[in-house]
Amino acid sequence: MGLFDKLTGTRHPEEGVAPVPREELRAALLGVSQGEVPYVVRYGGGEGCDLLAEWRLAEPAWQHIFVRSQISHAVKIRMRFDQQAHEVRVLEEQWEVERVGTPVRLQVTSKYERGQSRTVSRRWTVGRGEDGRLTATETFHFDSAQMRDPLRETVLRSGWTWRGVVFGKL
Repeated sequence: MGLFDKLTGTRHPEEGVAPVPREELRAALLGVSQGEVPYVVRYGGGEGCDLLAEWRLAEPAWQHIFVRSQISHAVKIRMRFDQQAHEVRVLEEQWEVERVGTPVRLQVTSKYERGQSRTVSRRWTVGRGEDGRLTATETFHFDSAQMRDPLRETVLRSGWTWRGVVFGKL
């Protein structure tokens, strides 16, 4: 892996892993967001990409969790398939969010970043343990890698390259 690959987050599959057909990879990526995960992978139709992964910030079932979490960034991962090179070109985007209104909801601000990044938020509760000492217990953990890593691993296991895009078009 070269320096530029490291900076963009590009990863190559293990040697000898045969690339699966595009539709099989697409189905595997769509399946990553099954179950109780705080993000969704969907078709990117009007978003200028083949697939889009994003936090479920607007879904009522998840909105209260994100509001309470003190999360400060919304993350989207846009993916475009390059069938010829067996690559998934990936653009990670982040927007800063703030809490507004009553009831409180998250609103995107104008601060925007693109490229590989990592956002981690944690919430701790301080209280007394059984022995009477002060203890801190983690009550919430948010890490943008929770979305990126399963997607990237699915691509690599499928024999395709995860190509991070920072400059230019997806």
